Amino acid sequence: MCASETPAGPAPADPGHVVVIGAGIAGLAAAHRLLENGARVTVLEASDRVGGKLLPGEIAGVRVDLGAESMLARRPEAVGLARAVGLAGRLQPPATASASLWTRGVLRPMPKGHVMGVPGTAAALAGVLSEEGLARIGRDADLPRTEVGDDVAVGEYVAARLGREVVDRLVEPLLGGVYAGDAYRISLRSAVPQLFEAARDHTSLTEAVRALQGRTATSPPSGPVFMGIEGGVGTLPLAVADSVRARGGEILTGAPVTELRRTAPEGWCLVAGGRELQADAVVVALPAGPAAGLLRAEAPAAAAELAAVEYASMALITLAYRGSDAAALPEGSGFLVPPVDGHTIKASTFASRKWGWIAGDDPGLVVLRTSVGRYGETEILGRDDAALVAASRHDLAEATGLTAEPVATRVTRWQDGLPQYPVGHHARVARVRAHVAKLPGLAVCGAAYDGVGIPASIASARAAADRLTGHPVPGRFGGAGE
Repeated sequence: MCASETPAGPAPADPGHVVVIGAGIAGLAAAHRLLENGARVTVLEASDRVGGKLLPGEIAGVRVDLGAESMLARRPEAVGLARAVGLAGRLQPPATASASLWTRGVLRPMPKGHVMGVPGTAAALAGVLSEEGLARIGRDADLPRTEVGDDVAVGEYVAARLGREVVDRLVEPLLGGVYAGDAYRISLRSAVPQLFEAARDHTSLTEAVRALQGRTATSPPSGPVFMGIEGGVGTLPLAVADSVRARGGEILTGAPVTELRRTAPEGWCLVAGGRELQADAVVVALPAGPAAGLLRAEAPAAAAELAAVEYASMALITLAYRGSDAAALPEGSGFLVPPVDGHTIKASTFASRKWGWIAGDDPGLVVLRTSVGRYGETEILGRDDAALVAASRHDLAEATGLTAEPVATRVTRWQDGLPQYPVGHHARVARVRAHVAKLPGLAVCGAAYDGVGIPASIASARAAADRLTGHPVPGRFGGAGE
């Protein structure tokens, strides 16, 4: 198999043949960028499909997403890639973006004037917070500075300033939608970097939030916040894969990489599906655990850091109803659920309300989806599909009054689907990259590093490709949740 010798000296200026390990959106975006930069590219994917956590599907004859369903549009990477691979005419903003919060037994409009659930004032929070919680926000300006230091947990910092109620009722459901995580563990610096920086400059947290909102007010971003794709965001990796192949790139599915070795003088040797490949450079676009396994032989320190990255598992339950059965469904795009209230689901999306193309496929069908599973939860995800559907229907009935029998259901499980960004995550990523940088012709990218959103994963992939091909790389190319 692969030789184990490790050469000294710099990497070649021309990367020549680059192998990308992993065909999720990060791996495919890296391949696309490498081809733009003049490399020859082979993509190796262990499973039988491309796309990773972007998965198109169908229910009751209409097209739906069974994974991520939207892209942040105020970052350019995802929308730009979609346009570059021929999807410009299929980009669609949500038909409605008016979400609710199911809290204290009532669906309430999602409060405005916050940054990831952290409010700038107590206005519009009546009913969401108790009188005591509202009063606590008003006292924030009188408190001495709470230092954020090099990093701090979002929940810990916000609770110290504004009380636990703000964390439990507002911050947790919003962060839970991004990470399926625990706000009292998640890094402020990595998850909400703009708030982290503002908090370093202001004594008052509410003042920091208002300062951020003031910047937006003076130069408001144009266009929608989020964007979808007709047919589902899951069609994006398929289009990128088609573009990669059209440019001469090779994509092999069912090809798990079992060995990665540095060789002299060629560069790298890989074993995938019993086949040995030689490469001038390698991009590892895998989740942290599998990446750690591959890097253990050549980059043991990086592998140890990656092996410590934890993940949350979740499941998406998609339900289809005939329109008359769901006539009483509230307006809006769906709702978030604070875990403190003890419900099973953490969110519900009224998909056929949110995305016009779903309604267009069958105007008489109403498609909803719920999500379950947070970091550390194991019991709920151990239930079978029928039990998850039943739990979702129970919570939907309590929240919205919807008691009808769905005409179709689908359960999609994402085991270890979302990397967790605890306090110190930024430092761990820096250490991983420092260790990897010692090996010429090697780069890593994906959701485990600079942000779990689609644009951040694409930015991470492009930066990895640019490093290997000698192109300039921005100093920061991601922010968690972006």
